[in-house]
Amino acid sequence: MNLNKVFILGRLTADPQLRTTSSGQQVTSFGVATNRVWTDKSGSRQEEAEFHNVVVWGRQAEIATQFFTKGSLVLIEG
Repeated sequence: MNLNKVFILGRLTADPQLRTTSSGQQVTSFGVATNRVWTDKSGSRQEEAEFHNVVVWGRQAEIATQFFTKGSLVLIEG
């Protein structure tokens, strides 16, 4: 048995965009930026950002559009 699970904790890069498919299903997409900070071997502070595209369907898409705005801190589990 295999398991793939991810937790993304970051900030929204833009307001979520709610759309409706031709079959009537609602879908929202938004970007989340995560960053990490560390000190390298020479003692310099390093920082790196990663960007994640997230797609949410159904009732969760409506809720995300209602409560999320650019810059909001979000925790995505999937």
